[in-house]
Amino acid sequence: MTKITKVGLANAIARLKVPPGARDVQIFDDKLPGFGLRKFASGKASFFVKFNVGKQQRRMSLGVATASGLEDARAAAEKILAKARLGDDAQAAKKAERAKRASTLGSLIPQYLATRAADIAPSYFTATSRYLNEHWKPMHGCAIEAVERRDVVRVLDNIADDCGKVAADRARAALSGFYAWAIDRSHADTTPVLHVKNRANGGGRDRVLSEDELAQVWRAAVGMGDYGVILRLLILTGQRKSEIGDLSWPEIDVQHKQIELPATRTKNKRAHIVPLSELAMAIINEVLRRNRRDFLFGGGSRGFQGWSRCKARLNEQLPKDMEPWCVHDLRRSVITHLNERGFADPHVIEAIANHVSGHKAFVAGIYNRSAYAAQKRAGLDTWAAHVKKMVSR
Repeated sequence: MTKITKVGLANAIARLKVPPGARDVQIFDDKLPGFGLRKFASGKASFFVKFNVGKQQRRMSLGVATASGLEDARAAAEKILAKARLGDDAQAAKKAERAKRASTLGSLIPQYLATRAADIAPSYFTATSRYLNEHWKPMHGCAIEAVERRDVVRVLDNIADDCGKVAADRARAALSGFYAWAIDRSHADTTPVLHVKNRANGGGRDRVLSEDELAQVWRAAVGMGDYGVILRLLILTGQRKSEIGDLSWPEIDVQHKQIELPATRTKNKRAHIVPLSELAMAIINEVLRRNRRDFLFGGGSRGFQGWSRCKARLNEQLPKDMEPWCVHDLRRSVITHLNERGFADPHVIEAIANHVSGHKAFVAGIYNRSAYAAQKRAGLDTWAAHVKKMVSR
């Protein structure tokens, strides 16, 4: 501890050295315990006060550290410390006041649903409305910026206990879409849903293959002709099986290393660009063009058709105790692992999957077909590098 004075303030700030890799360093005033000076790696410095309210430790910033502001900052710190001794949490009061002025979850959900009503199927819209209005009702009064990851986990655990794990996962997906929209509309800067894992494991539409299982599928797919190539591209891109199985040569832009799907080929009838990693391009380059057909895979007038027969052959190469899965589960698995690994932000992953939610559910979705192109490519490139490591293990 040291005495912080007007005369010595500039020298005290200059002497403070932030260790390499650290965010800041701080010293405390011996005249007023709890009052201190904090210097950041950027070189900026500020006054602060540190105090306890019960078992909770708090720290509040008191403004930029200047000689002229020293006495005012020390006086403010004295008041905060005096209130803390009486059990008054000044930081919590300040946070609560900010929260009152902020938009709440409950006030924004109707706006979000209004933007989605015309763009998604009625049944899906009804389900999304139910999850947001009923399952997330305990958090409707919270300011959207004040919701933390632990709050989301607590509610999801309650949903899983009361309604089942599948319901919890669908409630999570609904909240994720809401926050993607909120970020685009500048109501929030981050999403508390990031890195929150699914609760359900296996079974039907909610089956997510682990990274080890994806690696097993990849290795078993090698040497299985068109079907094996399709499975590996599905793992690398996270697209729908029909979008890859019916892929045609005109849809591949070799120069820009991307797939360009027209609106007629996507489920939501929106044109979609899929960046191709070097690994994906290498796999496509091994496919030979056959009989002047536009389709990469299959042999008739359409794309690939032998899904069931080839899946049965593939299963023979996989461990007997592997839980049942279908080809569409690969798409869900890729999206899940992209989220859990943090390889891209949630709204970018939605763009990779061509999901119509969040930023895509209004005018921007019409006029900005290639939104987040660089982020999508970076995410899929990082995922491809990770897949190589998975397979090599």
